Amino acid sequence: MIAMRHVSLPQGSDGQFSQAHDLDGDHGLLDAYSRAVAGTVEAVGPAVVNIEVWRSAGEDRQGSGSGFVFQRDGYILTNSHVVHGAGKVRVTLSDGFQLDADVVGDDPATDLAVLRVRSSDLPAAELGDSGLVRVGQLAIAIGNPFGFQATVTAGVVSALGRTLRSVSGRLIENVIQTDAALNPGNSGGPLVDSRGRVIGVNTAIILPAQGICFATASNTARFVAAELLARGKVRRAYLGVAGQNVELHRRLIRQHDLLQDGGVLVMSAEPGTPAQRAGLREGDVLIELADRPISSVDDLHKLLPPERIGQQSDLVVLREGTLQRLAITPAEAP
Repeated sequence: MIAMRHVSLPQGSDGQFSQAHDLDGDHGLLDAYSRAVAGTVEAVGPAVVNIEVWRSAGEDRQGSGSGFVFQRDGYILTNSHVVHGAGKVRVTLSDGFQLDADVVGDDPATDLAVLRVRSSDLPAAELGDSGLVRVGQLAIAIGNPFGFQATVTAGVVSALGRTLRSVSGRLIENVIQTDAALNPGNSGGPLVDSRGRVIGVNTAIILPAQGICFATASNTARFVAAELLARGKVRRAYLGVAGQNVELHRRLIRQHDLLQDGGVLVMSAEPGTPAQRAGLREGDVLIELADRPISSVDDLHKLLPPERIGQQSDLVVLREGTLQRLAITPAEAP
Protein backbone atom coordinates (compact mmCIF):
# COMPACT_ATOMS: atom_id res chain seq x y z
CA MET A 1 0.00 0.00 0.00
CA ILE A 2 1.24 3.46 -0.86
CA ALA A 3 0.92 6.01 1.89
CA MET A 4 -0.60 9.32 0.77
CA ARG A 5 0.47 12.64 2.26
CA HIS A 6 -1.49 15.85 2.17
CA VAL A 7 0.33 18.48 0.13
CA SER A 8 -0.66 22.14 0.23
CA LEU A 9 -0.53 23.94 -3.11
CA PRO A 10 -0.66 27.72 -3.65
CA GLN A 11 -4.18 28.99 -4.13
CA GLY A 12 -5.54 32.03 -5.86
CA SER A 13 -8.06 34.42 -4.33
CA ASP A 14 -10.87 32.37 -5.83
CA GLY A 15 -9.62 29.25 -4.09
CA GLN A 16 -8.30 27.69 -7.31
CA PHE A 17 -4.79 26.39 -7.49
CA SER A 18 -2.60 28.95 -9.26
CA GLN A 19 0.90 29.18 -10.64
CA ALA A 20 0.61 32.89 -11.31
CA HIS A 21 3.37 33.72 -8.83
CA ASP A 22 5.89 31.44 -10.59
CA LEU A 23 4.84 32.66 -14.03
CA ASP A 24 5.17 36.27 -12.98
CA GLY A 25 8.68 35.55 -11.77
CA ASP A 26 9.63 33.85 -15.05
CA HIS A 27 8.14 36.67 -17.08
CA GLY A 28 10.01 39.19 -14.96
CA LEU A 29 13.32 37.46 -15.63
CA LEU A 30 12.64 37.25 -19.35
CA ASP A 31 11.58 40.89 -19.45
CA ALA A 32 14.78 41.91 -17.64
CA TYR A 33 16.87 39.90 -20.12
CA SER A 34 15.04 41.44 -23.07
CA ARG A 35 15.46 44.94 -21.68
CA ALA A 36 19.19 44.37 -21.17
CA VAL A 37 19.71 43.18 -24.75
CA ALA A 38 17.47 45.82 -26.30
CA GLY A 39 19.00 48.62 -24.24
CA THR A 40 22.51 47.54 -25.17
CA VAL A 41 21.66 47.42 -28.87
CA GLU A 42 20.08 50.88 -28.71
CA ALA A 43 23.21 52.25 -27.03
CA VAL A 44 25.90 50.54 -29.11
CA GLY A 45 24.16 49.78 -32.41
CA PRO A 46 24.59 53.30 -33.87
CA ALA A 47 28.38 52.96 -33.48
CA VAL A 48 28.59 49.71 -35.48
CA VAL A 49 29.62 50.02 -39.13
CA ASN A 50 29.83 47.84 -42.20
CA ILE A 51 33.23 47.68 -43.94
CA GLU A 52 33.79 46.87 -47.62
CA VAL A 53 37.27 46.24 -49.00
CA TRP A 54 38.84 46.40 -52.46
CA ARG A 55 42.43 45.30 -53.02
CA SER A 56 42.92 47.94 -55.72
CA ALA A 57 40.89 50.49 -57.65
CA GLY A 58 38.76 49.08 -60.43
CA GLU A 59 38.65 45.54 -59.04
CA ASP A 60 35.58 43.75 -57.77
CA ARG A 61 35.00 43.94 -54.04
CA GLN A 62 37.28 41.52 -52.20
CA GLY A 63 35.57 41.23 -48.85
CA SER A 64 33.55 42.79 -46.07
CA GLY A 65 33.34 42.85 -42.32
CA SER A 66 32.23 44.85 -39.34
CA GLY A 67 33.72 47.48 -37.08
CA PHE A 68 32.71 50.08 -34.53
CA VAL A 69 33.48 53.71 -33.85
CA PHE A 70 35.45 54.00 -30.60
CA GLN A 71 36.32 57.70 -30.86
CA ARG A 72 33.74 60.25 -31.94
CA ASP A 73 36.12 61.98 -34.36
CA GLY A 74 35.99 59.10 -36.83
CA TYR A 75 38.28 56.36 -35.49
CA ILE A 76 37.03 52.80 -36.00
CA LEU A 77 38.24 49.46 -34.62
CA THR A 78 38.03 46.30 -36.71
CA ASN A 79 40.00 43.13 -37.46
CA SER A 80 43.32 43.21 -39.26
CA HIS A 81 42.25 40.34 -41.51
CA VAL A 82 39.32 42.43 -42.75
CA VAL A 83 41.46 45.31 -44.09
CA HIS A 84 45.05 44.03 -44.33
CA GLY A 85 46.50 44.89 -47.75
CA ALA A 86 43.42 46.84 -48.79
CA GLY A 87 43.73 49.36 -51.60
CA LYS A 88 40.34 50.91 -50.90
CA VAL A 89 38.08 50.77 -47.84
CA ARG A 90 34.53 52.04 -47.63
CA VAL A 91 32.54 52.33 -44.39
CA THR A 92 28.76 52.37 -44.16
CA LEU A 93 27.48 54.01 -40.99
CA SER A 94 24.39 52.82 -39.14
CA ASP A 95 22.27 55.51 -40.85
CA GLY A 96 23.33 54.25 -44.30
CA PHE A 97 25.75 57.09 -45.04
CA GLN A 98 28.93 55.89 -46.80
CA LEU A 99 32.45 57.22 -46.34
CA ASP A 100 35.87 56.26 -47.66
CA ALA A 101 38.24 55.20 -44.88
CA ASP A 102 42.00 55.26 -44.40
CA VAL A 103 43.84 52.44 -42.63
CA VAL A 104 45.67 54.15 -39.75
CA GLY A 105 47.46 50.91 -38.93
CA ASP A 106 46.88 47.20 -38.50
CA ASP A 107 48.46 44.57 -36.28
CA PRO A 108 48.19 41.01 -37.63
CA ALA A 109 49.72 39.70 -34.38
CA THR A 110 46.50 40.59 -32.51
CA ASP A 111 44.19 40.71 -35.57
CA LEU A 112 43.27 44.33 -34.87
CA ALA A 113 43.23 47.44 -37.05
CA VAL A 114 42.23 51.09 -36.77
CA LEU A 115 40.49 53.02 -39.57
CA ARG A 116 39.77 56.73 -39.90
CA VAL A 117 36.85 58.37 -41.68
CA ARG A 118 36.64 62.10 -42.30
CA SER A 119 33.72 62.86 -40.05
CA SER A 120 33.16 64.07 -36.52
CA ASP A 121 30.69 63.77 -33.67
CA LEU A 122 29.88 60.17 -34.58
CA PRO A 123 28.13 57.81 -32.16
CA ALA A 124 30.89 55.94 -30.35
CA ALA A 125 31.00 52.76 -28.26
CA GLU A 126 32.76 52.69 -24.90
CA LEU A 127 35.65 50.26 -24.43
CA GLY A 128 35.09 48.40 -21.16
CA ASP A 129 37.54 46.62 -18.87
CA SER A 130 37.83 43.01 -20.02
CA GLY A 131 39.65 42.23 -16.79
CA LEU A 132 36.30 42.45 -15.01
CA VAL A 133 34.52 40.00 -17.32
CA ARG A 134 33.22 36.81 -15.69
CA VAL A 135 32.32 33.45 -17.18
CA GLY A 136 28.55 33.12 -17.54
CA GLN A 137 27.76 36.81 -17.92
CA LEU A 138 25.64 38.09 -20.78
CA ALA A 139 27.48 38.74 -24.05
CA ILE A 140 25.92 40.47 -27.07
CA ALA A 141 27.46 40.52 -30.55
CA ILE A 142 26.53 43.12 -33.14
CA GLY A 143 27.72 43.00 -36.73
CA ASN A 144 26.94 42.45 -40.38
CA PRO A 145 27.12 38.70 -41.12
CA PHE A 146 26.76 37.92 -44.84
CA GLY A 147 25.95 41.60 -45.40
CA PHE A 148 22.86 41.62 -43.15
CA GLN A 149 23.45 44.91 -41.38
CA ALA A 150 22.93 45.48 -37.66
CA THR A 151 22.43 41.80 -36.82
CA VAL A 152 22.27 41.04 -33.09
CA THR A 153 23.00 37.75 -31.34
CA ALA A 154 23.19 37.09 -27.62
CA GLY A 155 24.70 34.45 -25.38
CA VAL A 156 27.11 34.18 -22.50
CA VAL A 157 30.83 34.37 -21.94
CA SER A 158 31.81 30.70 -22.21
CA ALA A 159 35.44 30.94 -21.10
CA LEU A 160 38.26 33.40 -20.46
CA GLY A 161 42.00 33.34 -21.06
CA ARG A 162 41.88 31.42 -24.33
CA THR A 163 44.67 31.78 -26.90
CA LEU A 164 44.48 31.90 -30.69
CA ARG A 165 47.27 31.63 -33.24
CA SER A 166 47.40 34.77 -35.39
CA VAL A 167 48.45 34.83 -39.03
CA SER A 168 51.85 36.18 -37.92
CA GLY A 169 52.47 33.05 -35.85
CA ARG A 170 52.19 34.82 -32.47
CA LEU A 171 49.61 33.82 -29.92
CA ILE A 172 46.75 36.22 -29.23
CA GLU A 173 46.34 35.96 -25.47
CA ASN A 174 43.41 36.58 -23.09
CA VAL A 175 40.88 35.80 -25.80
CA ILE A 176 37.21 35.68 -24.75
CA GLN A 177 35.16 32.66 -25.79
CA THR A 178 31.42 33.15 -26.25
CA ASP A 179 28.43 31.26 -27.60
CA ALA A 180 26.87 34.42 -29.08
CA ALA A 181 26.55 33.27 -32.68
CA LEU A 182 29.03 34.71 -35.18
CA ASN A 183 29.17 34.26 -38.93
CA PRO A 184 31.38 35.52 -41.78
CA GLY A 185 30.97 39.30 -41.80
CA ASN A 186 30.79 39.58 -38.00
CA SER A 187 34.58 39.96 -37.92
CA GLY A 188 35.58 43.23 -36.28
CA GLY A 189 32.23 43.91 -34.65
CA PRO A 190 31.87 44.50 -30.92
CA LEU A 191 31.14 41.97 -28.19
CA VAL A 192 29.26 43.93 -25.56
CA ASP A 193 28.20 43.42 -21.93
CA SER A 194 24.75 44.16 -20.48
CA ARG A 195 25.73 47.76 -19.72
CA GLY A 196 26.66 48.55 -23.29
CA ARG A 197 30.44 48.41 -22.80
CA VAL A 198 32.60 46.71 -25.42
CA ILE A 199 34.42 43.77 -23.83
CA GLY A 200 35.89 42.30 -27.01
CA VAL A 201 36.35 42.57 -30.77
CA ASN A 202 34.81 39.56 -32.52
CA THR A 203 37.52 37.78 -34.45
CA ALA A 204 37.05 34.05 -35.10
CA ILE A 205 34.76 31.06 -35.20
CA ILE A 206 35.53 27.35 -35.27
CA LEU A 207 33.83 25.47 -38.08
CA PRO A 208 31.86 23.23 -38.21
CA ALA A 209 31.33 23.66 -34.46
CA GLN A 210 28.41 25.76 -33.29
CA GLY A 211 28.55 28.19 -30.40
CA ILE A 212 32.34 28.35 -30.18
CA CYS A 213 33.30 31.92 -31.04
CA PHE A 214 36.14 34.18 -29.99
CA ALA A 215 36.80 37.87 -29.40
CA THR A 216 40.04 39.73 -28.77
CA ALA A 217 39.74 41.25 -25.28
CA SER A 218 38.97 44.97 -25.01
CA ASN A 219 42.05 45.61 -22.87
CA THR A 220 44.21 44.23 -25.69
CA ALA A 221 42.26 46.33 -28.18
CA ARG A 222 42.78 49.49 -26.10
CA PHE A 223 46.56 48.96 -25.98
CA VAL A 224 46.87 48.12 -29.67
CA ALA A 225 44.63 51.03 -30.74
CA ALA A 226 46.76 53.46 -28.72
CA GLU A 227 49.94 52.12 -30.35
CA LEU A 228 48.45 52.32 -33.85
CA LEU A 229 47.21 55.86 -33.29
CA ALA A 230 50.59 56.98 -31.94
CA ARG A 231 52.92 55.14 -34.33
CA GLY A 232 50.90 53.36 -37.01
CA LYS A 233 52.22 50.04 -35.72
CA VAL A 234 52.72 48.08 -32.50
CA ARG A 235 56.30 48.13 -31.24
CA ARG A 236 57.73 44.78 -30.18
CA ALA A 237 61.21 43.67 -29.23
CA TYR A 238 63.04 40.98 -31.19
CA LEU A 239 66.31 39.08 -31.18
CA GLY A 240 66.66 38.16 -34.85
CA VAL A 241 66.71 34.38 -34.60
CA ALA A 242 64.88 31.69 -36.50
CA GLY A 243 64.06 28.99 -33.99
CA GLN A 244 61.90 25.99 -33.25
CA ASN A 245 60.69 24.22 -30.14
CA VAL A 246 62.87 21.35 -28.94
CA GLU A 247 62.66 18.88 -26.05
CA LEU A 248 65.58 18.74 -23.63
CA HIS A 249 67.26 15.47 -22.72
CA ARG A 250 66.49 14.39 -19.15
CA ARG A 251 70.20 14.10 -18.43
CA LEU A 252 70.70 17.77 -19.26
CA ILE A 253 67.69 18.79 -17.18
CA ARG A 254 69.07 16.97 -14.13
CA GLN A 255 72.65 18.07 -14.73
CA HIS A 256 71.79 21.78 -14.91
CA ASP A 257 68.76 21.80 -12.54
CA LEU A 258 66.56 23.27 -15.28
CA LEU A 259 62.98 24.26 -14.53
CA GLN A 260 61.58 23.26 -17.93
CA ASP A 261 61.74 20.28 -20.26
CA GLY A 262 62.00 22.29 -23.49
CA GLY A 263 63.75 25.22 -25.13
CA VAL A 264 64.13 27.04 -28.45
CA LEU A 265 66.67 25.64 -30.90
CA VAL A 266 68.43 28.38 -32.90
CA MET A 267 68.22 27.52 -36.60
CA SER A 268 69.92 30.76 -37.70
CA ALA A 269 70.92 34.20 -36.43
CA GLU A 270 70.20 36.97 -38.93
CA PRO A 271 73.10 39.29 -39.84
CA GLY A 272 73.15 42.65 -38.11
CA THR A 273 70.64 41.62 -35.42
CA PRO A 274 70.90 41.48 -31.62
CA ALA A 275 71.27 37.70 -31.88
CA GLN A 276 74.36 37.94 -34.09
CA ARG A 277 75.89 40.73 -32.01
CA ALA A 278 75.41 38.64 -28.85
CA GLY A 279 77.24 35.72 -30.43
CA LEU A 280 74.34 33.30 -30.82
CA ARG A 281 75.11 30.34 -33.07
CA GLU A 282 73.14 27.79 -35.01
CA GLY A 283 72.52 24.85 -32.70
CA ASP A 284 72.32 26.90 -29.48
CA VAL A 285 69.23 26.24 -27.36
CA LEU A 286 67.66 29.25 -25.68
CA ILE A 287 66.90 28.40 -22.05
CA GLU A 288 66.38 31.65 -20.18
CA LEU A 289 65.99 35.40 -20.82
CA ALA A 290 66.18 37.97 -18.02
CA ASP A 291 65.90 35.19 -15.40
CA ARG A 292 62.69 33.84 -16.98
CA PRO A 293 62.61 30.31 -18.44
CA ILE A 294 62.06 29.80 -22.17
CA SER A 295 60.43 26.49 -23.02
CA SER A 296 58.90 27.43 -26.39
CA VAL A 297 58.81 30.07 -29.12
CA ASP A 298 55.60 31.36 -27.53
CA ASP A 299 57.44 31.88 -24.24
CA LEU A 300 60.12 33.85 -26.08
CA HIS A 301 57.50 36.11 -27.68
CA LYS A 302 55.98 36.81 -24.26
CA LEU A 303 59.39 37.83 -22.92
CA LEU A 304 59.90 40.45 -25.67
CA PRO A 305 57.47 43.29 -24.90
CA PRO A 306 58.29 46.82 -26.14
CA GLU A 307 59.70 47.72 -22.71
CA ARG A 308 62.67 45.42 -23.39
CA ILE A 309 63.76 47.32 -26.52
CA GLY A 310 67.26 48.67 -25.93
CA GLN A 311 67.55 47.05 -22.48
CA GLN A 312 70.48 44.69 -22.06
CA SER A 313 69.44 41.32 -20.65
CA ASP A 314 71.10 38.05 -19.71
CA LEU A 315 70.42 35.22 -22.14
CA VAL A 316 71.20 31.65 -21.02
CA VAL A 317 71.82 29.08 -23.76
CA LEU A 318 72.76 25.43 -23.93
CA ARG A 319 75.80 25.09 -26.20
CA GLU A 320 77.26 21.62 -26.75
CA GLY A 321 75.83 20.43 -23.46
CA THR A 322 77.05 23.31 -21.28
CA LEU A 323 75.25 26.42 -20.07
CA GLN A 324 76.54 29.76 -21.28
CA ARG A 325 75.39 33.23 -20.31
CA LEU A 326 75.36 35.92 -23.03
CA ALA A 327 74.49 39.62 -22.89
CA ILE A 328 71.88 40.59 -25.46
CA THR A 329 70.08 43.87 -26.18
CA PRO A 330 66.75 43.33 -27.99
CA ALA A 331 65.93 45.79 -30.76
CA GLU A 332 62.64 46.99 -32.18
CA ALA A 333 61.17 44.43 -34.55
CA PRO A 334 61.31 45.66 -38.16
